[in-house]
Amino acid sequence: MRAAPTCPRCFGPLHGSSAVSSAFHCDTHGDVLPYQPPRPPTGESLEAMRKRSVVPVWLPWPLPPGWTVTGFGEAGDERTGSRASVVALSGPSPIEGPADLLVISEEPGVGLGATFAGLDGPDPGEGFDSGPPNAKIEVLGHPTALWCLAGIDDRAVYAGEALGNWLWTIAWPAEAGCMIAMAELSLQDARDRDFEVPFGGFSPLLED
Repeated sequence: MRAAPTCPRCFGPLHGSSAVSSAFHCDTHGDVLPYQPPRPPTGESLEAMRKRSVVPVWLPWPLPPGWTVTGFGEAGDERTGSRASVVALSGPSPIEGPADLLVISEEPGVGLGATFAGLDGPDPGEGFDSGPPNAKIEVLGHPTALWCLAGIDDRAVYAGEALGNWLWTIAWPAEAGCMIAMAELSLQDARDRDFEVPFGGFSPLLED
């Protein structure tokens, strides 16, 4: 039996839709889009994400050497489609040792990226982009600005905007964020074409 969806802003329990309302409700955050149980790192999961997602499913491509895709996450339901997508990846850190990365696209107000970042959310926060960007990565071949945000000390959090949606890149450990700051990522939308993706073991970060 598949696990129940949770709140994208706190990963707490939800009251499901009913005859009175089709919304999912969190006692703390009110009506939210449900964060669905994460999908394992398989081709079937990627295909499901491609079909369901209303927002881009950002995939770093080509993947950095030694990196694999380690799972997928989404917020939304059958009625709304996926209004937030998460691609989890793991590989060697550019500094030393293993590293993990979440790449998230979401509509404003969903709050999933902020939750993974350790922020109150639901969005990056007013004025987060008031200074010069801390990094630029390629998104569909175009340079895209990202700003570093202060979240939890064990991770590096960058946020920006792409195709009208929030773009988050969150790296563990925090030192692995230099991979983002050095603009070594080029993102493609996995909905646009088939990718021969190498898969690794499931990332427990998606069950945070």
